[in-house]
Amino acid sequence: MSQHSTPNPPSLNLRGFEIFEGFLDVKKQQNLLEDLRVVVGKAPLFTPTMSTGRQMSVRMTSAGRLGWVSDNNGHRYQDRHPRGMGWPDIPKSIMEIWNAVGAPERTPDCCLVNFYDEAARMGLHQDKDEADFSWPVVSVSLGDEALFRVGNQERGGKTESIWLRSGDVVVMGGEARLKFHGVDRINSGTSTLLPKGGRINLTLRVVT
Repeated sequence: MSQHSTPNPPSLNLRGFEIFEGFLDVKKQQNLLEDLRVVVGKAPLFTPTMSTGRQMSVRMTSAGRLGWVSDNNGHRYQDRHPRGMGWPDIPKSIMEIWNAVGAPERTPDCCLVNFYDEAARMGLHQDKDEADFSWPVVSVSLGDEALFRVGNQERGGKTESIWLRSGDVVVMGGEARLKFHGVDRINSGTSTLLPKGGRINLTLRVVT
């Protein structure tokens, strides 16, 4: 994480993952959701397929210069949505979060938008498709609670978990940047932010 002052110190530090609980109040969450509706209107959610042919349980899209995609050819960043259109710009409301807790001296190339319904999961994984791991990944939670699990820099070993709630922000930098992490389950009905329920997770990344 960039060595600059933030509005408030993180509430928790879980194996190097800095967790800012309740970073976004309800009004800011609602404004963020409106901006995301514009993003999804320009770059619709899609269901990625792993190289094995198995579909992921989350739906996703991106904003920024690059977006993350996965299909039968593998996973990667590219400058086009799978339907062929360019990705929309990252909304100002999201950039404000990056500038507050991330690394304001560098603009993120990608804001990955993941939508989890009550059955969606994200297995333990590392974020390592980027070229420079010295920049943090900033994660924003909106909607229903998610059981977030963190592990080690190598697969296996003991893990720890914490419930992430709507408005929480997590900074994955330094020692946490390449640690395995994932989402074990969604606690349906714990937030009224999304009219039909579910969780949105945003991750801001420097790719190049």
